[in-house]
Amino acid sequence: MASSCWPPRDAEHLLVSGQQMAGLEQVLFEHGLPVEALMEKAALAISRRLQDPDLWPELQARGALVLVGPGHNGGDGLVIARELQLAGIPVRLWSPFERRKPLTENHLRHALWLGIPQLGSPPDPSDPALWIDALFGIGQSRPPGEALESLLAQRQRQQPQRLIAIDGPTGLCADRGLPLGQTAATAGLTLSIGLIKQGLIQDSALAWTGALERIDLGLPMALLEQLPAQQPRGLSPSDLDGAPWPTPAAAASKYQRGRLLVVAGSDAYRGAALLALLGASASGLGSLRAAVPVAVADQLWSQLPHAVLSARLPSRGDGYLDLSALAPSALERLDALVIGPGIGNTTDDAAIWETLQAFPGLLVLDADGLNRLAQRAALPWLRGRSGPSWLTPHPGEFQRLFPDLTGLPPLEACAAAAQQSGCSVLLKGARSVIADPSGERWQLRSASSHAARAGLGDVLAGYAGGLGALAQASGAGCSGSLLALAALAHASAGLQVSTLHGIGAATPHQIAEMLAAMERKTKSGIVNRIRSGQLCT
Repeated sequence: MASSCWPPRDAEHLLVSGQQMAGLEQVLFEHGLPVEALMEKAALAISRRLQDPDLWPELQARGALVLVGPGHNGGDGLVIARELQLAGIPVRLWSPFERRKPLTENHLRHALWLGIPQLGSPPDPSDPALWIDALFGIGQSRPPGEALESLLAQRQRQQPQRLIAIDGPTGLCADRGLPLGQTAATAGLTLSIGLIKQGLIQDSALAWTGALERIDLGLPMALLEQLPAQQPRGLSPSDLDGAPWPTPAAAASKYQRGRLLVVAGSDAYRGAALLALLGASASGLGSLRAAVPVAVADQLWSQLPHAVLSARLPSRGDGYLDLSALAPSALERLDALVIGPGIGNTTDDAAIWETLQAFPGLLVLDADGLNRLAQRAALPWLRGRSGPSWLTPHPGEFQRLFPDLTGLPPLEACAAAAQQSGCSVLLKGARSVIADPSGERWQLRSASSHAARAGLGDVLAGYAGGLGALAQASGAGCSGSLLALAALAHASAGLQVSTLHGIGAATPHQIAEMLAAMERKTKSGIVNRIRSGQLCT
């Protein structure tokens, strides 16, 4: 299945910059859609969202204060204020600007004619009403100024997250997800109009955006097709249905369902080996092998009896795994190899890295596998690999591998790393980013913060390696979309465990169990189940 098939390039998935969104709107205007019509369409859709049961009772009880900016974001806010007023909600306005765009000025004149009160001085930050931030939206390029920043900071202290941001919190860059000044508005809910602005899902933005939702404008596909072919796409748990899950043949034996070797653990980090193997087991692959420290090897049969012990590896004097003891014969007849979880960061003999470079299957490098590689000429080594490679660094490991990319936004940094190395790269974070050497990029739109625990990366490395082994064995290949699928399934499992069993239950073991229990639905799921004999024809 081609990587471009999943997820679709539609309004639900595309991530754009503020400039790109403005450009799409301009195309609509140039082809006859009045600015007024688009403003009404967006604001009416938001007004309907505000009438949902999670917000409407509070608006009825406490009313709304709409913060009105000078541009069309302020016009959106005024249309929302009008609709709330007509629906019986107590509404007030505050606009700290002397000049406004003509359309926004007209909406203000109409709102005042309707009798909506306008404050003559800055509002009290302890105001019990729900604040609706329509000051700037995505058109922000400068800090909002000391007075506004102070007001918004006081609002958060006195009424935490009781603010809804229209298209983006005031003071937050919609492209990078960073405050433009000292602070930004802290929203409990951010409503992104049309498409999700890529800055709003960056880790740096999460403290300001609160819950993030997209307001659909019904943008035509012909318009979306004008975006670059490699435009990044957001991933949500619902995208697991119809994802490119590896599908072995109906009569595939265990060895035809993927053969994976996991090299993990050390005397210093024994548990990492078990967690990586649990993750690999959850993938559904057919043959799982382990090269682990002696102390773990002695117990492996009792904990994971289905895992074949390929090598008992010694640890060095520092307690870290001695990779040089891994015999080249252990890499024979494999589809994929995972190296790194818990092995410790030490210096290896050059010979083992020559062996790994020549390995023809998928190589997944994680954790200290990446740190050990960073001690070498990493990019030439990666570009010289005989088979496909996946890298799964956290930000510190990424910086050690790609120091020249430090400071770039995650979507840009990950794409550049993939192109430089020729590898698919998973840059871990609260909203992980995945990039393919082809230029395709994906980013998680949701994950559970309660699953940010030691050992979760070990589970992910093993799980990704298992999916990769399945894909290699079935001839599907190992594009970045499959690595993105592994990251999405892992994050979704964390969300499910936290939701079903509570935040304390989001342990590596529980998440591995949830991954194993996930139902996999492909785009031709019924056909696949008929072919495999799971359904009667």
